[in-house]
Amino acid sequence: MTTPTAAPVAAQDGLALHVEQWAAWAPGLASQDDWRAWLRQPQPVTADAPAAPPLPEVPAMARRRIDPLGRAALQVAYWAQQGVDAAALAAMPLVFASRWGELARSVAMLQDLAQGEALSPTAFSHSVHNAIGAQYSIQRGITANVSAVAAGEVSAAAGWVEAHALLAAGAPAVLLTVFDAPLPVLYAHTGLDALIAPPHAFALRLRVARAGEPAVQLTRQAALANASPSTLSPNLQLLQWLLDPAAELRQVDGAADWQWRHVVAR
Repeated sequence: MTTPTAAPVAAQDGLALHVEQWAAWAPGLASQDDWRAWLRQPQPVTADAPAAPPLPEVPAMARRRIDPLGRAALQVAYWAQQGVDAAALAAMPLVFASRWGELARSVAMLQDLAQGEALSPTAFSHSVHNAIGAQYSIQRGITANVSAVAAGEVSAAAGWVEAHALLAAGAPAVLLTVFDAPLPVLYAHTGLDALIAPPHAFALRLRVARAGEPAVQLTRQAALANASPSTLSPNLQLLQWLLDPAAELRQVDGAADWQWRHVVAR
């Protein structure tokens, strides 16, 4: 992450965490340089971009059962934990945050059911909100806590709060993975996908900030102002801000005002 120029604050004030490593994926965007360039000038991804990452870390038989969105979430989690030794990996709690999760899979099953077709037990088991996190923990042999959260437009903030709680409880590091995809066409009339939001996932390896380190502080209060303007979905707006820090990012969910700030721990 870019070193911020904000005034120093104590790491314990609000929610201040250090991002040790990050990784992100969307169709046509895999490297950190790809993402920095795209987030400077966001635009729809090209139609010929791959729909899912290769995910070579997962055996082919298991990989075939995972939808593209799940593959993206698992891929960035693998990338963000590169270099972590086996003992630390097994003990690192996981938080997976998504507004919609595997909704496309659930809609497909409901359509099959409406047509009188039998439901696939495998498809059902992969459609629940904690399925992606469970698959990752199984593949990596992680025995630590695994959480799956959803909080509408501020699902990433909810995941951050969950990660902070785990760190406050003594975890040395936490992996936060944020992922989402456009709604199925059945929901096009809702207008909830008006912002730029290709299928995407990003992972942040977090720990408590040490003195002098760049950190991120998240605070919450009653909604008093409008959200920061953006053409991006809330998830990608947050990633854009993390990579190209401004003074503050404000995300509003109707009832609360979530304020993100780049700070220096002391």
